[in-house]
Amino acid sequence: MSSNMSVREFYKGKNVLVTGGTGFMGKVLIEKLLYSIPDIGNIYVLMRPKRGKSVAQRLEDMQRLPMFDRIRNECPNVMKKLKALQGDVLFEDFGLSDSVIEQLANEVHIIFHFAATLRLEAPLKDNVNMNTTGTLRTLKVAKRMKNLVIFVHLSTAFCYPDYQSLGERIHAPPAKPEDVMRLIEWMDDKQLRVVTPSLLGAHPNCYTYSKRLAERIVEEAYGELPVVIARPSIVCPSFKEPVTGWVDNLNGPVGLMLGAGKGVIRTMLCDGSLTAQVIPVDTAINAIIALAKIEATKPEKSEVIPIYNLNAGHQKPTTWGEVLDVAKVYGRQYPLEWPLWYPNGDITTNKVAHEIKRVLFHLLPAYFIDLLLLLLGQKRFMVRIQDRISQGLEVLQYFTMRPWTFPCQNFDKIPSYLDEEENEIFITDLRHGDRDDYMKKCVEGGRIYCLKEDPNKIPMNRTHHNILFVLDCIVKFFFWLLVLSFLASWFEPVKTVFSYGAPIVKHLPFLGSTVFPNQDN
Repeated sequence: MSSNMSVREFYKGKNVLVTGGTGFMGKVLIEKLLYSIPDIGNIYVLMRPKRGKSVAQRLEDMQRLPMFDRIRNECPNVMKKLKALQGDVLFEDFGLSDSVIEQLANEVHIIFHFAATLRLEAPLKDNVNMNTTGTLRTLKVAKRMKNLVIFVHLSTAFCYPDYQSLGERIHAPPAKPEDVMRLIEWMDDKQLRVVTPSLLGAHPNCYTYSKRLAERIVEEAYGELPVVIARPSIVCPSFKEPVTGWVDNLNGPVGLMLGAGKGVIRTMLCDGSLTAQVIPVDTAINAIIALAKIEATKPEKSEVIPIYNLNAGHQKPTTWGEVLDVAKVYGRQYPLEWPLWYPNGDITTNKVAHEIKRVLFHLLPAYFIDLLLLLLGQKRFMVRIQDRISQGLEVLQYFTMRPWTFPCQNFDKIPSYLDEEENEIFITDLRHGDRDDYMKKCVEGGRIYCLKEDPNKIPMNRTHHNILFVLDCIVKFFFWLLVLSFLASWFEPVKTVFSYGAPIVKHLPFLGSTVFPNQDN
């Protein structure tokens, strides 16, 4: 294959196998391949039945999503190229029959391995079985492909937390992958919970640890297979395609912004001065599609496995503080439906202050609401929701409380391999994009695609929002009066200070009766 061929020429007629095709990035990959490369071959999507639905039903449901609107409207026939395979990376040969494997062996040219568990708080066994051993199983299947030209392994930019600079190279894992895989086979869950902290070391969770082990397995396969590793940073809603702001989950910054907009997240550990290391999902997918062609058509293979850090944080640096400021202002102008309380949360780097706010503004209101629901004979849910929010914040806070450096030489060179037209089709350079507009579209995407809210109800939302603002001010007023009256009752100097304001203070609830106990207020 010529290195001068275009991306679309490279994919023309080639058959693709995708694991994790029903995930956030997987769906965007499939849509982009079908829309921008309509003469691609078949796309085999590994899927499993879920919630009582067959893989055929799940594929049909996926095709009806708004993100596939432009394909349905402009080129509906390409949908026929999607082929569902009932299988799972948790099984050898994906649980597929020998005949199906033989068919894939003869037809598949490109494999995108996206399957992974993204539950960062999941236990070691779940993460290793899916992310590490699942990768090993996928590589075994890949070795049976007779016409394979490239295998793209999706990793994460955060899999080396013990290094200051996370360059486009692999570092030795803290343990041999095969040892850890054997460990989870013979240890029970209780034993694994005990040994997990010592295994993780500098890793904040089992997800980054298992992805690091997987990278070593992929590296070891480099001599036999044409493999490349793509490492996205925090993946955010789409910048442009298939629709601006597309997102299908509440993970990461979007969940934080929507949770804050709903008034259920009011404090978070975050250093607002740090640069947000993020990348829109469509930018990451454009890079992955392009890098597969680049590495497959290089005349000479590198001695070391090629790795691409996919990150837009350095292209137009934006701090976490700026992200949250834009989201807060926009959220007040265009509020979400029925927030629990007036959205006025904030970030801090002080763990003590954060914990105090968490108790006051997260836990106590949750228990109070659940108590009211109990008295009314209704099902309680707020404490459970706050527990989940706390778990999610604990995971996310690790990434927002320390600086990250991701050298992206390979990623930054992608545009140089493409001509002018394909740089417009497969955009990876966002330096000229409107940052503030994008962040606003992220909030709108979350509103429409995740929360399923009607944007036409925003005027009504503002009315509710204004009422909550007044209530928030009233509650804060009485809260501080209680605090000040407590201080005045215990500390005589504080009481003396307030006594100078007698004409006003004596009429204030709580404080007046504390400072002037013998006067009739």
